[in-house]
Amino acid sequence: MSRRSGQSGCIQQDGNWYVVRFWKDVAGQEKRQRVREKICPISGPGKLSASERERKAKEIIAASGADSVEHFNKVVQSMHGTTFHEQAAIWLHQVKNRKGKPVAPLTLATWECALENSIYPNIGDVPLESINNLVVKNLVTKMDASGKLGASAIRAYISVVKMVVASAIDEQGEQLYPRKWNHTFIDMPQVKKPEAPAFKGDAVTEIVAAPKKRHYRMLYVLCACGGLRLGEALGIDIKYISPDCSTIKIHQKAWRGRIQDFLKTKNGKREIDLHSSVAVMLKDFIGERKSGLLFCSKTGKPLQQSNILRRSLHPILVALGQPKCGAHAFRPSAIPT
Repeated sequence: MSRRSGQSGCIQQDGNWYVVRFWKDVAGQEKRQRVREKICPISGPGKLSASERERKAKEIIAASGADSVEHFNKVVQSMHGTTFHEQAAIWLHQVKNRKGKPVAPLTLATWECALENSIYPNIGDVPLESINNLVVKNLVTKMDASGKLGASAIRAYISVVKMVVASAIDEQGEQLYPRKWNHTFIDMPQVKKPEAPAFKGDAVTEIVAAPKKRHYRMLYVLCACGGLRLGEALGIDIKYISPDCSTIKIHQKAWRGRIQDFLKTKNGKREIDLHSSVAVMLKDFIGERKSGLLFCSKTGKPLQQSNILRRSLHPILVALGQPKCGAHAFRPSAIPT
């Protein structure tokens, strides 16, 4: 579908008219057909300037539906049967561009990874109409036998398969291939929710004292006493910290070196109060800085979470004999006062 979108067309003179030529899928034909539509007369009443001709050409192409997902579904895919891979590409395009219920970049990245690494290699070429309980059961068996995925990951990947199948709809918005999924027949793995990792008070004290670099110590203190997710802590801007450093407004987060102005949940935007001793520590850490991120690189960019774990936290946990986990293990804990 990506190769069929974004056409600008080719504007030419044809007799007494300017016309636009573009590609359009035609029912009953495997290859697209070159079509043309009149734009305006070359001279006289109705003549348009070059920029106006370009604008109208784009309007004509858009009105024809040549670039639309609906036209692609109706004409091209109905000929040879849509494969799962083809429909998944359409589904990804839809979820990335829809106005309602925007999908977080991390979620999109997870879905794309699931498709590329585990789903496409197994059922990518299977016709969409053939994706049923038996096909999904075999997919679950293969993913489980690989030993690379846990129960929760397998369940999440199967949810992607279900969403792709459900995304195939007709002109009335009705599902083309409605399914009643049978988890018992599929033998969907059960997830036993493990106890979330949480550092105890003495472990927090040891972890905070371990780093030689000040910014790591400050980061771990804020995660522990403020109940912050690592991305939230890395997204703190100095302008959101009160002058006495006793409160911090959490309005954004850092993800993969970029700042995002939304948080994991709707209630994520909040204000946290800090203990007086932590406020003094934070004020000293900020020093004379008046703006910018609290934790940043020399160029002012957000720190990478993966680098923090690899270079600092995980080596500290190994040295202290603590289980390897992420900074989320700080959240239920509190710094002893």
